[in-house]
Amino acid sequence: MTGSIAAVVFLTLIACLVLTVPIGFSLGIASLGYILYTKQLTLGFIAQNMVTGCDSFPTMAIPFFIFAGELMGGGGISKRLLNLANVFFGRIQGGLAIVTVVVCMFFAAISGSGPATVAAVGGMVIPTMLEKGYDKKFVLALIAAAGSIGVIIPPSIPMVIYAVTTNSSVSTLFLAGFVPGMLIGLVLIAYSYFYAKKMGYKGDDEPFSVKRALHETKEGFWAILSPVIILGGIYGGIFTPTEAAAVSVIYSLIVGCIIYKELDLKKLLQCTKNACETTASILIVIGCAAGFSKVLTLGRIPTTVASAMLALTDSKIVILLLINVLLLIVGCFMETLCAIMILAPILYPVVTAMGVDVTHFGIIMVVNLAIGFITPPLGVNLFVASRVGETTLDTVIKGIIPFLALMIITLLCITYIPAISMFLPNLMG
Repeated sequence: MTGSIAAVVFLTLIACLVLTVPIGFSLGIASLGYILYTKQLTLGFIAQNMVTGCDSFPTMAIPFFIFAGELMGGGGISKRLLNLANVFFGRIQGGLAIVTVVVCMFFAAISGSGPATVAAVGGMVIPTMLEKGYDKKFVLALIAAAGSIGVIIPPSIPMVIYAVTTNSSVSTLFLAGFVPGMLIGLVLIAYSYFYAKKMGYKGDDEPFSVKRALHETKEGFWAILSPVIILGGIYGGIFTPTEAAAVSVIYSLIVGCIIYKELDLKKLLQCTKNACETTASILIVIGCAAGFSKVLTLGRIPTTVASAMLALTDSKIVILLLINVLLLIVGCFMETLCAIMILAPILYPVVTAMGVDVTHFGIIMVVNLAIGFITPPLGVNLFVASRVGETTLDTVIKGIIPFLALMIITLLCITYIPAISMFLPNLMG
């Protein structure tokens, strides 16, 4: 019975996706297929779960973080982060490339979004790097890859979704994301340095000046303070991740409107419009995915998949490798949040049966799907980078291959060395 139910649900879902039905509606139609096939539930089940799926305190963090990211990009915070990083790293050979990665890492600790990081940082650094003689393929690929760190370094919207889906701790996931995010950033910095050295890209000609450093530090103070307030407040027990998201919106408004004075009424309305559109599309998916997840559970599909995988092999190494391959393939074709909501309930029983910590697996899943941001054919960061760089998608794809290889190697380290993810959560108790 379980096999026939799984066939109905997944064939319906695949048919909808092939017909380019939006993912949220595809999940709802797949749930409808289960209801019509089993006749165990009423049609009101879908509507009820759409409401209850979105009606949770952690889910409220998503629209707040999206809005905060928009406000910070429009309010001049990303620009000041760039200027500050350039003071300290710009003189190194390949300094602009290093600065780009550093700024993406800082912006990641503000926005929680990969595409938002690419758009905000790319618009500022692309013209400068091209003017300095950097190869366009390298520049756009670097920004796309560095932007993917946006969903790994906390706060992270995909981590919130994973926590809601698996009923795990958002704060612990945020804590676990620090070291993996920093590790990926350092790998990208190292590659940028050696590539720049090989190609002969020079650093900034302007000598280091204490006066200039103090000036840019003063200018960027409020930008640097943002992640300190958000993350410090969470781990200091002052507020929850959801409350921190709301605080980040208020902080962004104050800094953008009053301190930097770059967020006028026109920009504010545009940021609000962008945030509302993004939030609406995500919440539709979350609501439909909640019903789909319940359908999977009622059909005992996750348990069946777990049993099948464990019957195939009892090696944790092989199981994790298979899951990584699956997630990398899914990341090529499916949006990150959707992939988490569909696959987390299925794979969660598998890894817990193997003794993998739920937080560690969350990081594995998020890093896998972050790589999906830069994987053809549907890597969102690739599209954003090509649009910001005003070039074809082919140009970005040609440059992304070495970055993909490096991130996959780093992923394997994160997968098989749990301490990378669990060091800070274990340290904080």
